[in-house]
Amino acid sequence: MPSYDEIYSHLERRVDALKTDKTGDERVTAAEVFDRQTLMTIYRFMTSGHIDTVGYPVSTGKEGNVFQAHDPDGGLVALKIFRTSTSTFKRISSYIEGDPRFKGVSGNRRKMVQVWAKKEFSNLRLYAEAGIRVPAPITFHGNCIVMEFIGDEEGPAPLLKDVAMEDPDAVYEEVVSWIVDGARDAGLVHGDLSEFNILMDGDEPVLIDCGQSMLTKHFNARDLLARDVANVNRFFKSRGVAVTDDAIIINEALGEKA
Repeated sequence: MPSYDEIYSHLERRVDALKTDKTGDERVTAAEVFDRQTLMTIYRFMTSGHIDTVGYPVSTGKEGNVFQAHDPDGGLVALKIFRTSTSTFKRISSYIEGDPRFKGVSGNRRKMVQVWAKKEFSNLRLYAEAGIRVPAPITFHGNCIVMEFIGDEEGPAPLLKDVAMEDPDAVYEEVVSWIVDGARDAGLVHGDLSEFNILMDGDEPVLIDCGQSMLTKHFNARDLLARDVANVNRFFKSRGVAVTDDAIIINEALGEKA
């Protein structure tokens, strides 16, 4: 096993954020995201053949950053790194503690963030298996996930909120089908569904940021589902779509009669 200094030197050549030509602010930002254990995880991804280089950050969310990366064949992948800050820990802990899949999980901040990464990876897999378009999960370890990159070499696909849809009715129908099929087939409620968590890959919507998604058996699932439906209907109504009544979508998703 090479020493940490040797590993860091290896990574410095392959991770843009670590290169020595960065400004002071860029180096501070890199230090906040790329701590020692995170760098060891990235090195693990490289030695296992999942990642070759890590490029620029394409998004900065509430819990983590997403970077454009390349695999050894030159193909694009996304590297999502969850931060281990106190604010991140406080936000995610309630979602983990309320998920029956992780009942009894507790621990320090880093351990909880690692569980969060595992939870998002698991949710992505469940959605994908249900036929819902999400970034295909590839692998995860520690506080990092490698997944399909939605976009091209020029950058990530745009968010739904920033797109002039050619056929908003068709996009709406697809998003509503996510809500229904997500609950029925994947057993999940997204919990934060809005125009900010949907990418547009050409004309096709892609569901992202699934870490907070909860099983339908969660005690707060109906409330989360209702919020998702309300957000989706509000946005598409503003785009001229004749939306379906909230209650109809909720009842269909949960298999209940009106």
